[in-house]
Amino acid sequence: MGVQTLTFGCRLNAYEGEVMKAEAEKAGLDNAIIINTCAVTAEAVKQARQAVRKARRDNPSARIIVTGCAAQTEARSFGDMDEVDLVIGNHDKLRAESYKPMVFGAPLNDKVQVNDIGNVRETAGHLIEGMDGYTRAFVQVQNGCDHRCTFCIIPFGRGPSRSVPMGLVVDQIKRLVANGCLEVVLTGVDITSYGPDLPGAPSLGKLVQSILRHVPDLPRLRISSIDSIEADPALYEAVSNPRLMPHLHLSLQSGDDLILKRMKRRHLRDDALAIVDKLRSRRPDMVFGADIIAGFPTETEAMFENSLRFITEADITYIHAFPYSPRPGTPAARMPQVGKAVAKERAARLRVAGDVQFAALCQTRIGRVESVLVERSGIGRTEHFLPVAVGKDQAGKLVSMRMTGAGADGLTGDVMRAAA
Repeated sequence: MGVQTLTFGCRLNAYEGEVMKAEAEKAGLDNAIIINTCAVTAEAVKQARQAVRKARRDNPSARIIVTGCAAQTEARSFGDMDEVDLVIGNHDKLRAESYKPMVFGAPLNDKVQVNDIGNVRETAGHLIEGMDGYTRAFVQVQNGCDHRCTFCIIPFGRGPSRSVPMGLVVDQIKRLVANGCLEVVLTGVDITSYGPDLPGAPSLGKLVQSILRHVPDLPRLRISSIDSIEADPALYEAVSNPRLMPHLHLSLQSGDDLILKRMKRRHLRDDALAIVDKLRSRRPDMVFGADIIAGFPTETEAMFENSLRFITEADITYIHAFPYSPRPGTPAARMPQVGKAVAKERAARLRVAGDVQFAALCQTRIGRVESVLVERSGIGRTEHFLPVAVGKDQAGKLVSMRMTGAGADGLTGDVMRAAA
């Protein structure tokens, strides 16, 4: 059976899943399933528990190890599950030594091995060879968060903000490119806070410029979700480089000023609109996604409408909308609640608005020649991250395609030639 990993949640978790698998195998672990959990919503934690039970039913002889953000914030509750053999904290999950008790059968005083992540001050630059055959790889540049948004449990799961040194990031990307990787996605918990803890205090923009300069053979570089208010001048300069993909995802959370203040966000509605305009002045074809929470405590219908209008005003194409989920221990959980049904209905309306925006963007690309990176599933992604039905025969290639049509799932087109 070897080591299997099951990952929930963000792109950083996906990256860490690869690191965990490599570290567990380095320790000699076999016949094991590592479940890498997410804590961002109550539903994510529920899904993790269901996955644990299913893993035990399907693999009665395997060792079940639970880690990730939910394991960090709710360690004892996972440890109390009969199906679980070991619970490892978010920091220790990336160390081979953490898996050795399972390898050698060493006795444990407690199967919950979770330390205080608030004391962690460094993030290692783990080198991986690739993402199990993916032509797109995630590279961790930062971990943790120093902010305390009132709805968010993640700082308690990830610890303080800490950055991977630029040289290690560049070396890893060089290695990935040498092994055939065609696109790298920079990821972290709060990547726009990158750098203050490093010598010389480099910024995310400086890191991006360094990658583009020192890894000239990398065809495509992407940035994952950013806190737009932290965007630095060097990042604005970098967006005009054609190798940096014209797609950014904003950690927006709301389009209403009062809700943003109650969330303890550091931007207001007009700040977000101004940043979108500034980025488009540098890169006119830039497209945006956004995270929006629906039904945050005290949100009225009028406040919600401000979020809904923001989607069209800022021309947001990709909407990640989810109903507010109270997380125990956070300030927002003690605020007057809107209610699950209202939050769910509002999230659905946000998704409909996002679908309309997505369809409109697809229509603008028909007839154009696009550079498309094809993954092993046979689905490709344009530079603007639009999905394209290509075919598994083109998997692992960067191809030029003329777009001929659009549907609910994205674009269709004809392959013209290999682009790389």
